[in-house]
Amino acid sequence: MTIRPASDRSLHVVFGDRIGAESYAAVVRLTHALTGTREVLNLHPAYTSVLIDFDPRRYTHERVEALVRACLETPAPPASEPRKVEIPVEFGGDCGPDLADVARHTGLSPEGVIERFTAGVYEVYFVGFSTCFPYLGGLPPELATPRLSAPRKHVPEGSVAIGGQQAGVYPLASPGGWRLIGHTRLRLFDPQSVPPPLLRMGDLVRFVPEERR
Repeated sequence: MTIRPASDRSLHVVFGDRIGAESYAAVVRLTHALTGTREVLNLHPAYTSVLIDFDPRRYTHERVEALVRACLETPAPPASEPRKVEIPVEFGGDCGPDLADVARHTGLSPEGVIERFTAGVYEVYFVGFSTCFPYLGGLPPELATPRLSAPRKHVPEGSVAIGGQQAGVYPLASPGGWRLIGHTRLRLFDPQSVPPPLLRMGDLVRFVPEERR
């Protein structure tokens, strides 16, 4: 673990340089422990790190670092049962224009890509980038596919995608360079809901094939 200032008002805590269960567990533990503490203004968890914002008029880097170390030295409470969310997906065609490219890259048929993709259980590692974009761990290694060399200017809301070794769903229409393999009608971000995002860190996700309309 390394802890270093990221700015005059933030601290960056890094748990190694590899995405994995151990580093992710540390990110979750620290994020939960710091949520609601008076020293912290905002938390930005990622795959292997947490960026901590604080008010420099009231607290120092040393104060916040001491808080981080104390949280990590305290035994973690028992983990609660994760939420399970099923996401219906139409694959291929206009819904997944990159499915054939993923199939060619992996040496599988489009049906084989769909079968392996929907067989997995994905964990929401964190949300970020676009509004509440869920970064999902658990993509089968054989489906890892490079991102597009040039991002699209417009990716439709609900697009289900692969980016390198990650999977995700675009909660809003935006530019993006991930490979689009399907589309869901389920809304991942609804400003009228409380909370607005459907998915949160630690949720477990399954993708369910849906007949194309």
